[in-house]
Amino acid sequence: MPSTPPYLIHQAEAAQLLARIDVVQAMREMFRSLARGQAVQPAQQLVEFPDGGDFINYLGVLAEQRVYGVKTSPYIPGEHGAIVTAWTLLMSMDNGQPLLLCDAGELTTARTAATTAVAVDALAPTTAKRLTVIGSGPVARAHVRYAQGLRDWQSIRLYSPSLVGKHGVELLQLQQLDPRMQLCASQADACADADVVMLCTSSASPVLDPGELHKPALITSISTNAPRAHEVPPASLAQMDVYCDYRATTPASAGEMRLASEQHLWDRALIRGDLAELLDQSAPLPDYRRPVFFRSIGLGLEDVALAHALHQLKQAAEG
Repeated sequence: MPSTPPYLIHQAEAAQLLARIDVVQAMREMFRSLARGQAVQPAQQLVEFPDGGDFINYLGVLAEQRVYGVKTSPYIPGEHGAIVTAWTLLMSMDNGQPLLLCDAGELTTARTAATTAVAVDALAPTTAKRLTVIGSGPVARAHVRYAQGLRDWQSIRLYSPSLVGKHGVELLQLQQLDPRMQLCASQADACADADVVMLCTSSASPVLDPGELHKPALITSISTNAPRAHEVPPASLAQMDVYCDYRATTPASAGEMRLASEQHLWDRALIRGDLAELLDQSAPLPDYRRPVFFRSIGLGLEDVALAHALHQLKQAAEG
């Protein structure tokens, strides 16, 4: 019997539906809507729990699609590590009724990697040949899938501390992502002569010093939702051309930007552009005289855009 809205989508179904969506193109269109003033991206809402941990609400409005939504994601510390979940609620702007409630784990992985892919396509030199990935989890793998066709990569190198000395199914799965994939024994080997370095870790502290790279490269960072998490040293921002997903909200949430402002006199006005500006060609492109840094914090609009795409698929299947 067909279901009726609001649709309830669990993780497995979300993964099946996402496989039918051009996620990178969905992110491009969303940022173009933002550039046209047809989308609204409020700041994240961070609420701390009294005894440790927090939750973040990611909000967004897509006016042309007549929907708005919120993803809520808790960070719950525990004896065996933090628990992080996420659910996205999609609402109608026409009648105020819920349209869809979706386990956002798969959506978050997809939109995070796809947003990075949009940035790499906009910012990486057209001649870029060497791609490096730091990390090996689901988000790192999604980064490889979405970025593998953006340039004529001669090599795709991956390093993850968790894989050192290991063998088995996980290594085989990583090698099967792309025939150009090289698993490296050290981060230095992975980053040697890299044109693009995608940081795909859940680290709350720096994993890469851009000053140690052999040449200026594009570095992308996603980090995690731990308080003030960052994957590059805050002081390094002053030595890079900095871009982000959305300049109106990212500096207040990105850990390295907050710390750079507080401790190193870095000014958010130094951000050269965000994705909306890059896609409407109003932001200057980097000249690679020094490293280029792109920071994504994850926008509610990204979750809303994918939730809307899932809702359309559900409607089409039952229509």
